Amino acid sequence: MEMPPGPMPKGSTNSNNTMMNMMMQMSFYWGKDATILFHGWPDNRLGMYVLALFFVFLLAFAIEVLSILPDVKPTSTNPMLGTLIQTIIYTFRMGFAYLVMLSVMSFNLGIFIAALAGHFVGFFLVKSRALSAPKPTETTSCTVVIPKV
Repeated sequence: MEMPPGPMPKGSTNSNNTMMNMMMQMSFYWGKDATILFHGWPDNRLGMYVLALFFVFLLAFAIEVLSILPDVKPTSTNPMLGTLIQTIIYTFRMGFAYLVMLSVMSFNLGIFIAALAGHFVGFFLVKSRALSAPKPTETTSCTVVIPKV
């Protein structure tokens, strides 16, 4: 049975129209016409696309910064409070990681490069600070025994 042309009755769907709306880009592409995280965002305007690039960069950067925070030992004497703080930081880090992953799954090369750049800058700054931090000096005594001949 063929549907007559014209408006669709309420509650019915056109399979071709539904398939076109559900199609998603499955290979990398360039361009500002992307859907990132939410339907209709960044709404195909260049300014919103640049904002989306900056947002993904900041998320990736935050992941790297948050990766060193669990190593920071809490100053309180309550170990449960310290564990709770580390758990909250870890939860935010994982949430940001999932958001970056979902953004990259838009297959937009600009978003992919922004995510890589955020991880690059964040890792570089975090590791350069860690390497430049003074290390505690260890004093060890060593006794050398020389046998008599």
